[in-house]
Amino acid sequence: MLRSLMMRSLTGDESAYRTLLTEVGVLLQDYFRRRLRDGSVVDDLAQETLIALHRRRMTYESDRPFTAWLYAIARYKLIDYLRHRRRHQTLSLDETNEALLAMDETITWNDREDVEKILASIPERQRALLRAVKLEGRSVAEVSVANGLSPSAVKVTIHRAIKTLAGRFAQKEEQ
Repeated sequence: MLRSLMMRSLTGDESAYRTLLTEVGVLLQDYFRRRLRDGSVVDDLAQETLIALHRRRMTYESDRPFTAWLYAIARYKLIDYLRHRRRHQTLSLDETNEALLAMDETITWNDREDVEKILASIPERQRALLRAVKLEGRSVAEVSVANGLSPSAVKVTIHRAIKTLAGRFAQKEEQ
């Protein structure tokens, strides 16, 4: 049903889009509520995810499951929140592990295979750094020390990897 609403909204059906956002909003509230002890940020994260959905809606591939795409966006918003929070206060190890383990349940093997196929198209060094920072959630400082690179070099390499991947997806959309 959500996929159908998304497809209709992409063709300009405003009613379908409003319904989609309402129904997705409820799902996102539940998603974040199950993963966070601090209920005060649930609404904010749900709204940020809805905004991201709105901005990225044209990247949705109709042959892919809609909920997997939606939950991937939500997962990244949650990771961003946890990283930001970790920088500004100390989290207990149990709390961080609970949130991260809860996130993993929405990722299927198909999603992991897709990510690996996409990552295989970039050079090994870029792939390793991108995976470590963006997928594994390690800090730039940690990855730079582990790889004998400056933090700036790690950031530049990751930026170039993302730019390369974004360019490839843009080319696919134009075709």
